[in-house]
Amino acid sequence: MNHRRISRKKATAAGGAVIALVVAGITFQTANASEETPQFEVKTLTAKAAGNLASVLGEDLGGAAAGSYYDAESGALVMNVVDERAAETVRRAGGRARVVQNSLAELRSARQALADRAAVPGTSWAVDPVTNKVVVTADRTVEGEAWDTLSGVVEGLGGKAELKRTAGEFTPFVAGGDAITGGGGRCSLGFNVVKDGAPYFLTAGHCTEAIQTWSDAQGTVIGTNEGSSFPDNDYGLVRYTAEVAHPSEVNLYDGSSRPITGAADPTVGQQVTRSGSTTQVHDGQVTALDATVNYGNGDIVNGLIQTSVCAEPGDSGGSLFAGDTALGLTSGGSGNCSSGGVTFFQPVTEALAVFDAQIG
Repeated sequence: MNHRRISRKKATAAGGAVIALVVAGITFQTANASEETPQFEVKTLTAKAAGNLASVLGEDLGGAAAGSYYDAESGALVMNVVDERAAETVRRAGGRARVVQNSLAELRSARQALADRAAVPGTSWAVDPVTNKVVVTADRTVEGEAWDTLSGVVEGLGGKAELKRTAGEFTPFVAGGDAITGGGGRCSLGFNVVKDGAPYFLTAGHCTEAIQTWSDAQGTVIGTNEGSSFPDNDYGLVRYTAEVAHPSEVNLYDGSSRPITGAADPTVGQQVTRSGSTTQVHDGQVTALDATVNYGNGDIVNGLIQTSVCAEPGDSGGSLFAGDTALGLTSGGSGNCSSGGVTFFQPVTEALAVFDAQIG
């Protein structure tokens, strides 16, 4: 703030005059600051609109952007930035700006340090835009030397990372929507899709890696694998081989279904719903994007959606959606639907792009 110099000629030794002058000076400076800092209205947005605005601002701000999330209570996009100049750009666009300590480049460097020096089974890590840190989560199997290694690396990252515990164990949920079975295992159908005019469906890649031919809950063979990717990713494509109905909808397990008309990427803070054949329908919130989880045995999956939605074995491959929009395929996590936990999802947009398929 620029302080206005008051000449000696205008100053007076009288106490009351000095007080009046100081008060007047504060009032003038405050008014002047108000004129210098334009006031912009924070827009009330849907989660989808907030995600779109975040993408545009991320491109405009470049390295000055440091992540974003959706405040579901106020309907505002909260955009993290590293300086006031970028903050004003966010405000002009209708977002709520937060000037934070860690840049995205620094947080990505912290993630890489974890991958290089602490790839411990039973852990996950993701950038949390709310805390502006990489949040590392260890399940109950991480102990002894593995815990010491992990905590040492996190401590060395200082204010860029924090370590948490989860009571459960990170596992792929092998045992959405409807149940699909094969080879003694059970997963859940994610979304019906169309490829080259023919019907297919998406499910989890760890399911299609283990099972080649799929049957419905009645035991009728309905499809065979067309493509699969696991680990690193977690998606699979199954081609329908039977003449069965394949509407573009998700089973809500209350006698009704939710039509699905398209796919999109979620936003941190967005409210979402999951459907699966074991625990049926549950709601929660997106807590992080681009998460990495180490399921053990070399099975490390990257680029996942992290949520507070619960899930259990058999829910794998099931649908994550918001309204009529497909978001993800259930991968795995920890906990259950009695005590809660953390669940990860493969982004459906990536699977659609790889297989050149469309929701339908």
